[in-house]
Amino acid sequence: MQRILLRILITGGAGFIGSALVRHLTRYTDHYVVNVDKLTYAGNLESLPGLDGNENYTFEHVDICDLSKLEQVFSQYQPTMVMHLAAESHVDRSIDGPADFIATNIIGTFNLLEASRRYYHSLDAPMQKLFRFHHISTDEVYGDLEGEDDLFVETTPYAPSSPYSATKASSDHLVRAWGRTYGLPILVTNCSNNYGPYHFPEKLIPHIILNALQAKPLPIYGDGQQIRDWLYVEDHAKALVKVLTEGTVGETYNIGGYNAKTNLSVVEAICDLLEELAPNKPDGVCYYRDLISFVKDRPGHDARYAIDGSKIKRELGWVPEQTFETGLRKTVQWYLDNEFWWSRVISGSYQLRRLGEANEPI
Repeated sequence: MQRILLRILITGGAGFIGSALVRHLTRYTDHYVVNVDKLTYAGNLESLPGLDGNENYTFEHVDICDLSKLEQVFSQYQPTMVMHLAAESHVDRSIDGPADFIATNIIGTFNLLEASRRYYHSLDAPMQKLFRFHHISTDEVYGDLEGEDDLFVETTPYAPSSPYSATKASSDHLVRAWGRTYGLPILVTNCSNNYGPYHFPEKLIPHIILNALQAKPLPIYGDGQQIRDWLYVEDHAKALVKVLTEGTVGETYNIGGYNAKTNLSVVEAICDLLEELAPNKPDGVCYYRDLISFVKDRPGHDARYAIDGSKIKRELGWVPEQTFETGLRKTVQWYLDNEFWWSRVISGSYQLRRLGEANEPI
């Protein structure tokens, strides 16, 4: 299967993880990529530099909640495989306004499954054998862990805590049901917290980096002792391709970074790197750590996540290449070197040109 040139339909390919996946596929493979993205606030075509004129790439400005347009995409491009990343993903936003999460994460996934099911059953036997529907999910569907040594495994019961994680859990269940009921050849992956280049500034690591550079407070929920496992986004992209091309149909693979850290320790590590990499601090800042502040914890905040990645290592031979220390250094340096990208995100000006780079809507 690895030697066959694939036509891969990726939803959410202008988002953080999706854009990393698109960049990886277009740089290191000859597969044809169709990027389907609604371009919400988190979708940024500027996260996909150098793709103008690439013969193996196309962008379609389509909302996965629009079934008729999805079906037109399938008809036009005849994808070999589907990788579903489009989702509303920010926990705080899901608490403030869950409706968009219900629409995209549940209804959108349902529509994509229906379009995929109809398309799959129209294929001849050789193409059906090749087809895959790869659903990319999160470890947050499992809730949180109690024991200090407990780990999420692929069979851990679901216990989502936020509207975001509840809608992702719902989408996971839909995907598995379409696999069992309709015979759709599905794959599911649940990943830990991603970080790296092109991360939207509302998320913890880029938020801390950019606030520190601007001498703004570095807010930490509660006491900062919540634990997350951190996965460098480019490692994740490689794992996703590995699962897509070599994974067993119907299986779930947990993808982790083997980097469980408290939120406070993550923020402190960023401050220490900035002391080294950006020693010329803003006026009034003596040490970056002086900007740390503790704020009221958010509702339903999970205490600890940690992934057991032994299955994907054992069955597919994947392990992350980056440690947290090497990945975080790369990430901090990237933000220092790419003010043009993040300044346009903060100002909102990136949204003004997004449709100018898109193909004509279907």
